[in-house]
Amino acid sequence: MLSDNDKRTLLRIAREAVEATVHGTSPPEVRVESEALNAPCGAFVTLKNRGRLRGCIGTFAARGPLHETVREMAAAALQDPRFLTHPVTAEELDQIAIEISALSPLEKVDDPLREIELGRHGIRIDGPYGSGCFLPQVATETGWSLEEFLSQCCAGKAGLRRDAWMLPDVTVYRFEAEVFGEEDVSSADT
Repeated sequence: MLSDNDKRTLLRIAREAVEATVHGTSPPEVRVESEALNAPCGAFVTLKNRGRLRGCIGTFAARGPLHETVREMAAAALQDPRFLTHPVTAEELDQIAIEISALSPLEKVDDPLREIELGRHGIRIDGPYGSGCFLPQVATETGWSLEEFLSQCCAGKAGLRRDAWMLPDVTVYRFEAEVFGEEDVSSADT
């Protein structure tokens, strides 16, 4: 569990990385004392402009400290392949809202319809020819049923057939995420 101070620190790191990347400079070096921020943890960074997605990149691999992962993913979110023809601009920076999802480790599930709870669990689906994932908040934002959540991940993200999550050569994982954004931390301070 991250403290409010940890969340503010991660959001500042992400903001500095996004702004530096857009301006073609290096983000400032950061020294972090928090044990939670120095622990290895996977994370996703999502960029939105007035509610519209502008980039989302992350990693499940906990290769380094959380604060370094967030910095790396924030810069990488600007290279989201879905937005390469219309990247985030310097003029747009003050409209960009940043959301961070600090991830729990992946857990393989044998029965997705019984073991995945919408709004609580994100999913990663690995097939023989592709993989894809959805963060937990995607189910809440879209209003999908559990079957739709699984099917959309297969077809829309993994490049698999819609019902691939039921096939024996496809593996479904679940994970949880501590999700927070600039608006959440700001409103928590007032």
